[in-house]
Amino acid sequence: MKSVLSIILASFFMFAFTVPAEVEVTPISKTKSEITWQGYKVTGKHNGSVALKEGAFEYENGMLTGGEIWIDMTSIKVLDLQGDMAGKLEGHLKSSDFFGVENYPSAHFKITEVISRGTPGEYKVVGDLTIKENTKEIKFNAKVSEEAGTMVAVADITIDRSDFDVRYGSGSFFDNLGDKTIYDEFDMSLKLVTE
Repeated sequence: MKSVLSIILASFFMFAFTVPAEVEVTPISKTKSEITWQGYKVTGKHNGSVALKEGAFEYENGMLTGGEIWIDMTSIKVLDLQGDMAGKLEGHLKSSDFFGVENYPSAHFKITEVISRGTPGEYKVVGDLTIKENTKEIKFNAKVSEEAGTMVAVADITIDRSDFDVRYGSGSFFDNLGDKTIYDEFDMSLKLVTE
C-alpha cells in the first residue's frame, strides 16, 4: 500500500511541475521569401509570382507546429510574357473573372495540423486556405531546414481554383470552350524564410 501511494504521489508531482513546451513564434521575411505559380490551359501554360504580405511560423522544441501567412494578391506578376502581353494577363488575373483583388486583396493560409513524416524537417501540413472569402482545407508535404541561422520551409502545392469561386474558362462549369479551356488546378511553389 505504501509503494502504491508513493507512485501516486510521484506521478502527481511529476505532472504538476512539468514545464510545458514553450511556443516560439518566428516572423517570416517578406523580402527573402518567394512564392511562384504556374497555371495551365489546353494550349499551354503561364507562370509568375506573388508576394508574401506577412506571416509567422510556430515551433515547439525545434519542431514546426503551426503558423499562418497572408499573400498579397494585388502583387500578381506574369513572368513568362513581356510588356503589354504580361500586363494584359496580369490585369485579367486581378479582375473579377479570376481573383478580384480589388475586393479580395489578400489570400490567407492557416496551419491547423502538422504531422512528422518520420524524417527530421519533413512534415505533412494540413491547413485552411482562404481565397475570395472561400475557405477550403488543403494538405501538402513540406520540408524545413536551417540555412545561415534562419529557417527555410519549401513546399509545392496544387490548388483547385474552382473550390474558391475562380471559374473563368473552367471546363467544369462551362461547355464548348474547346482550346480556350483553362484547367482548374494550378501549382504554387513556396520558399518561406524566417527573419
